[in-house]
Amino acid sequence: MISKAQFQKEIDLIIANAIREDVGDGDHSSLSCIPSSAKGKAKLLVKDEGIIAGVEFAKQVFAHVDDTMKVEVLIEDGTKVKYGDIVFYVEGASQSILKAERLVLNAMQRMSAIATKTKKFVDLLEGTSTKILDTRKTTPGIRALEKWAVKIGGGENHRFALYDMIMLKDNHIDFAGGITNAINKTKAYLKDTNRDLKIIVEARSLKEIEEILESDGVYRILIDNFNYEDTRKAVKLIGGKCLTESSGGITESTVRKYAECGVDYISSGALTHSVYNMDLSLKAV
Repeated sequence: MISKAQFQKEIDLIIANAIREDVGDGDHSSLSCIPSSAKGKAKLLVKDEGIIAGVEFAKQVFAHVDDTMKVEVLIEDGTKVKYGDIVFYVEGASQSILKAERLVLNAMQRMSAIATKTKKFVDLLEGTSTKILDTRKTTPGIRALEKWAVKIGGGENHRFALYDMIMLKDNHIDFAGGITNAINKTKAYLKDTNRDLKIIVEARSLKEIEEILESDGVYRILIDNFNYEDTRKAVKLIGGKCLTESSGGITESTVRKYAECGVDYISSGALTHSVYNMDLSLKAV
């Protein structure tokens, strides 16, 4: 996994790029009718229900735009909210508040939707030892925000990107000439390049799991698109020799049944690619 410093760098890049994209050479709507000396105050209003996420990100956005702005947080990230709740107040230069408004809302609406969906999965797994994971099926350019939201919702992050973990999927295996070849080449590569990366290998059948288990050094086996019966067989076959992860079209209606098969993790791209933004607004007070 990436370090906290690397993650913060991603957040900083997202903020800088989003402000560049949205503001360009100036917020002329505000510049044209609001004096630079004008002061204002606004509230983040909830017009929906779910898990709020992005409060800490919003604070960073406001600080980036104008470090003299003050934010009073009433509701922290990860809290269940309802229609009419006020999450925070922000106070400072009116032009600065308006410059930051759209980025704050866009990010918080999506992050809150992801956190809300993740919390539903977490609740469905309650009482089992299985943990829910996100995937790389994220919106290009804002992966750090979406993975942050998964954590806020109680889930866990899979690898961040291609560089922080080895994941040998079907195409890698086929291009490499089979599972054993792929694993052996990967271990040689890690040794030659002096890298310490965990190895996950995808299995498409029980036979492939048997072949994976013949090699040492595999951190986790991805049990991909198995039915419940074969998933139980796979978990028994692996027998604690490495961690297990189920994936492949797992939904809210099936996640509990897969967890009851005994897997350590379930990964779901739906946490980030199939959500409806929470309705939030930033209103002057």
